[in-house]
Parts: sequence; structure tokens; C-alpha cells
Amino acid sequence: MRCTHDLPYQIGGRWTAHVLRGLEGGRLRFGELRSGMPGVTAKVLAETLRTMEREGTVSREVFEENPPRVEYELTEQGRKVLGLLDLCCGWARENLVVT
Repeated sequence: MRCTHDLPYQIGGRWTAHVLRGLEGGRLRFGELRSGMPGVTAKVLAETLRTMEREGTVSREVFEENPPRVEYELTEQGRKVLGLLDLCCGWARENLVVT
């Protein structure tokens, strides 16, 4: 169930729901995640990911390679938030009139 726009409320920062949706299919590198969000800058995405990591919804793994590789994925808590986002999107579809 995709839904990240036009909700009457916001979960986290502006890009949090996009990150949740982007990572719902599994681990991604920064560039892969960003390519699915054409409106976000690298700086804002990095800040969003750092905040989500601090909050415990995203985990970050650094691989000691040259060049270094970093992958992100949802934690168990992040998957629970994704479930809440699904509920909110369902409610919005049923109750909001789109003009």
C-alpha cells in the first residue's frame, strides 16, 4: 500500500515516510534510496537517515571496503512504524475527499 503524499498529518520529518517506503523492500545503499526520491537533496536525506537511526527506526551498516559501502535497512521498530503508515494511508483513502 503506497501512500506518502497528501496526508493531513506527518510521521517524522518531511522525508521520513519516503524513507520508510523506500526501505520496506529491504536493504539499500544511499544512492539507491535517493534515486527513488527525486525531490530530496543528498544533505536532507542524510539528515533524515541520521535522525531515523538515532530514533531506532533505521539501521546503518558500514562495510570496510574501498570505497566504503554503507547500507540502510528498517529495524523491527521501523517495520512497526511502516505498519502505522499503512493504517494512516488506508484511513486517508477512505475518509479524505480528493479534489
